[in-house]
This record gives sequence, C-alpha cells and structure tokens, in this order.
Amino acid sequence: MLEEKALPAGGERLDAPVPRPRRGRLSPTVRARAIGTIAVTLFVVAWEGVVRLGQVNPLFTSSPTRIVATFIRMLHEGVLGKDIRVSGTEFLIGYGLAVVVGILLGVAMGWYRDVAAALQPFVSALYSTPRIALVPLFIIWLGIGIWSKVAVVFLVAVFQVLISTEAGVRAADESLIRTARSFGARDRQIFSTIVLPGAVPFLIAGLRLGLGQALVGIVVGELYAATAGIGYEIAVAGETFQTDRVFVGIVILASAAIVLMWALRQWELRFESWKPQRRA
Repeated sequence: MLEEKALPAGGERLDAPVPRPRRGRLSPTVRARAIGTIAVTLFVVAWEGVVRLGQVNPLFTSSPTRIVATFIRMLHEGVLGKDIRVSGTEFLIGYGLAVVVGILLGVAMGWYRDVAAALQPFVSALYSTPRIALVPLFIIWLGIGIWSKVAVVFLVAVFQVLISTEAGVRAADESLIRTARSFGARDRQIFSTIVLPGAVPFLIAGLRLGLGQALVGIVVGELYAATAGIGYEIAVAGETFQTDRVFVGIVILASAAIVLMWALRQWELRFESWKPQRRA
C-alpha cells in the first residue's frame, strides 16, 4: 500500500500544480489601450457621420476629414509651420524656466524653514492672483514678441512645480530620517538618499500640472497680442468663422499634450525604484 503524502494545514497538497492564467486574456495595460482606441474610433466615426448627415450646421463645427484636409493645406501654405515653431519656442523656454525655478525654490522652501517663511507670502499672493490679469503688464513691459508669451507660460506653470516639489520634500519619512541621523548621516546624504527619492512622485505630479498650465499660457498669451503662433491662429480663425482652422489648432495642442504627458509618465516609471520602501 502506497504511503500518502502529508497535507499542509490548509488541506492542499504541496506538490499541487500552480494554476496558470488563462490563455488569450489581455493584460490590464493592453486592455486599457484597446478600450481607449475603440472609444476614440467610435467617437470620430460618430462625429463624421453626424456632420455628413447634416445634423449640425457646418459653420459652427467641423469634421475629422475636413480638419485633416485643412491641416494639410495649411502645411503647404507654410503658415502652420511658422506657428508651430513660434509656439513651441515659447513653450520650451517658458516651461523649462518654470521647471528649473520651481524645483530649486520648492526644494529650498521644503528643506529650509526660514526660506519658506520668507517666500511663502509672495508665493501665496501670486498663486492666488489670476495670472491672466498680469498679461497686459507683460505686454507693456516686454512687447508683443516672444518674451511676453514666455513670461506668461513661466508664471502659470512655475507654481504647480514649486508647490508640488515643496510638498514632496516636506513629506519625507521622518522615521527614516531619524534612523539615518542615528547612524551619523549628514544632511546632504539624507537629502540625496531619502528626501529626494521620496519627493520624485510629487515632482512628477507638479510637472504634469505645470505642463497643462503651460499650454494654456501659450494660447492665452497669443490671444491677447501676437503676430504668430497656434493661439494667434485660433484667434484669427475664430474671428473670421473658419471653424476648420480653429479645430486644427485645438487638435495640435491636444496632441502635444498627449505626447508630453506620455513622456512624463514614462519618465516617472523609470524613477519608481527611487522611492524608499518601508519594511514591515
């Protein structure tokens, strides 16, 4: 008679086969992308169908095919390329300055209490003030050229980065800091190994929020006074009821936001391993 193998407390055999995931099932990431693609496709098809069936007045809306045709025509005219270059330059300079200044001031305010006490009144006042109200001042000071738009982009984006960075530095794990100090770690070592890695998720969140605000700043600045740019093109097209051209500008801005947000998400995934892990 064969001797039976001992069973664990739960009643299951230790050598029982481990169940495998079903074949043919999509991973959550692939499933989410597939659902998103299907939803966008259905929306575009429905939009095109409604316009072609005459359910809406073409003067007040457009259609995907008309937007694509207008985009190609504007590229051949050479106007769109100039607008993209101008708006892209304003965005890169303004957002780049906002990232650098926001991170430096956010780290300083989060790490040094005296710096936070000195700068907090100015940050609170400027953050609470509608930045759009300052656009006429920028135009008076800097003219209608590129630098007034750079100033608008910088001002609307910098506080998102600054406040998020400060919050990330202040949210550092106090138990880890006390442990590091008990082993003789210096402030520089604590900051680089505990505070900075823990602040990365907050920093990425601030970059995302600042990115969206920076794109808004481009349009706002160019709506007030400009001679070129995506916002300027949208304003002129809207005043002359060229709906197709308005939608071209909107699609360009939305596409840029999607690509840049995706790039920030990929960057965030690369730094997830930086975050200190607590032991149970």
